[in-house]
Amino acid sequence: MASPSLQTDVQARRSDASTVQSASNAQRYVQLLLLVIAAGAIYPILYLRQVYQPTMLEVFHISENQLGYLYSMLGTIFLLSYLPSGWLADRIAPRVLISFSLVATGVLGLLYSTAPSFDLLLMIFGGWGLSTGLTFWAAVIKRVSLIAGHDEQGRFFGFLDGGRGLVEAMLATIAITLFAWITQTKGGPAVVGFRFVVYMYAFLCIGLGVLLALVKDPSSQAERLSRAQAARRSNVIDDLLTLAKIPELWLVAAIVFCGYQVFWATYSFSAYLHEGEIGLSVVMAGTITTLKLWMRPIGGIGGGFLGDRFSKVTVLIIALFLASLSLIGLIAAPKISSHVLLVFLVLFIGVLTYAIRGLYWSLLDRCNVPAQTMGLAIGLISVLGYSPDVFLPLVNGYLTQTFPGVHGYQIYFGYVAAVSAVGGCAGLVLRNMLNRKEGA
Repeated sequence: MASPSLQTDVQARRSDASTVQSASNAQRYVQLLLLVIAAGAIYPILYLRQVYQPTMLEVFHISENQLGYLYSMLGTIFLLSYLPSGWLADRIAPRVLISFSLVATGVLGLLYSTAPSFDLLLMIFGGWGLSTGLTFWAAVIKRVSLIAGHDEQGRFFGFLDGGRGLVEAMLATIAITLFAWITQTKGGPAVVGFRFVVYMYAFLCIGLGVLLALVKDPSSQAERLSRAQAARRSNVIDDLLTLAKIPELWLVAAIVFCGYQVFWATYSFSAYLHEGEIGLSVVMAGTITTLKLWMRPIGGIGGGFLGDRFSKVTVLIIALFLASLSLIGLIAAPKISSHVLLVFLVLFIGVLTYAIRGLYWSLLDRCNVPAQTMGLAIGLISVLGYSPDVFLPLVNGYLTQTFPGVHGYQIYFGYVAAVSAVGGCAGLVLRNMLNRKEGA
């Protein structure tokens, strides 16, 4: 049973949510739109590998193992940043954190466009880990959780992930068109095409960061009070112990841990489709994976509305199990003669992946987390849930180097399919726990 102080905190948060709902819907959706654009612009430059992995290996003169080291570096910094990120989000206005993150990410992108040495690439990826992890992540998640009403969590987080996916898909479509125009129509080298793609993302981040810095922060009185209360709380250990006593948080972390690995698997689709037995061209494989990005608005927003309409946990469970089965289907891709069926599988996995991402943070609202420690809770779940950022690139690099061709990717996808099924089981446990508590 929750302690009296915890119950008081939760009641205060519900009161804040009622205040939020009574505020102007237009104002709340404008705030959500700004967050969506920021989140949609900042991450693509970090993960260009999902469309341009073969080109990146050529441009930077690195192996797949070295590429794995770069993303492991990024994931390690993320892992170290998540808890401090939550602490910052409880104390500093989101506008300040988000603006700084965008500008810093864009500046590092300009350095990235010069095709630097591997050692400098490690530093750039480490810097990106700080600019998108330490100062950005928890600020965005907490902000969305606070501006959404209690019965709107699914759709708001669905709009966040689906909307940022729409932004990413539009940008990716422009980028692959630009890349194809330079490398195929104009006959330019891949390094030039890739450099212009990076320029596009870097300057966009810098411009958005400056723009958001000039926009007035519309934080409510309740949010400012929450930051003031958090600033007066100096015992992080006590806050962590309070959160550790909430069992639902651990299950949400397990679901994020499993669901996030499904998302990671999609980064390898382009390289997999380009392998010998499938043999699609770089541009064709990149085009298919770019189309997959257009599934994010469908999966994220559609999953969010379905979650609010029926049950967020149930929709999430179904998506995790279907993702597992679909990855098994993709393993059979070399034996699939129809490219139409192959494209369908990639796009269907995309829909499921983004539905999972759009839903798992909406579960936080049902975990009875005190408002002044919401950022810390996000950081704690992120440390556990996003830990695959550290080891999964190394697993991917090892398997694809040790088992060349499609076989290494098939083993990798098989592992992720198993993990996705485990996530579905964790969802079943969480649903039973919530039903028992809320039905009591």
